[in-house]
Amino acid sequence: MLRSLSVCLALAIGAVSTTAIAAGDPIEVRKKIMKSVGGVAKPAGAMLKGEMAFDPVVANAAIRTMNAAAYTVGNHFPVGSETGMETTVSPKIWEDMAGFEAKLAQFQKDTDAAAAAKPQDLDAFKAAMGPVLGNCKGCHEVYQLPKE
Repeated sequence: MLRSLSVCLALAIGAVSTTAIAAGDPIEVRKKIMKSVGGVAKPAGAMLKGEMAFDPVVANAAIRTMNAAAYTVGNHFPVGSETGMETTVSPKIWEDMAGFEAKLAQFQKDTDAAAAAKPQDLDAFKAAMGPVLGNCKGCHEVYQLPKE
């Protein structure tokens, strides 16, 4: 229970800090948003792999965080923010904005479905998160620079 509370508190703090920087530099904002997604992906992945006991509170908080990111991160890719602050986004975003926006729309759809499912057991969580994580991977493969 204490672990669930700690994870939920961390998720809430991440959401608040993302809101607090909303008026800031677009690169900084999108990095913070994606960092919040990465932060919830870790316990979600641990549950999916059996490395952590399934906790529906943590699972659903992760889904809600990813859903919020799906609807906000796309607003932070204006022309001119292709470089700077050690950004890892690929120039392909601006070369193929329609494709990028389609990926974001799919991320929204996938996270909407996962949020609506409100999984209460590991099997339901796996079913809900499979498309979400697949969408994350697909977008990163195309629109993120390779790690060196």
